[in-house]
Amino acid sequence: MNKYELAVVVNAQIDDEARSAVVENCKELITRFGGTLGEIEEWGKKKLAYEIQKTDEGFYYFLKFDASGEAIAEIESRMRIMDNVLRYLCVKQDEA
Repeated sequence: MNKYELAVVVNAQIDDEARSAVVENCKELITRFGGTLGEIEEWGKKKLAYEIQKTDEGFYYFLKFDASGEAIAEIESRMRIMDNVLRYLCVKQDEA
């Protein structure tokens, strides 16, 4: 198991309930493919560097988790088609 961090930018034009549902879906994806969740950071609403899908703000979330390498491909393929996710990035953390 390796340590990973999933950064997710959620559309700021949706209501709080829909935004929390997106984060719950991300958590569920991680656990469904054998990952164990760690710390979850919410950075709140930030201005985007450029407009994405006709919006210039997004809510930033960072989910830290442990998972196998095979699980990452499955998680990313599901994140790609998830509604209200403007951008995502999954990176492997160093063991330092």
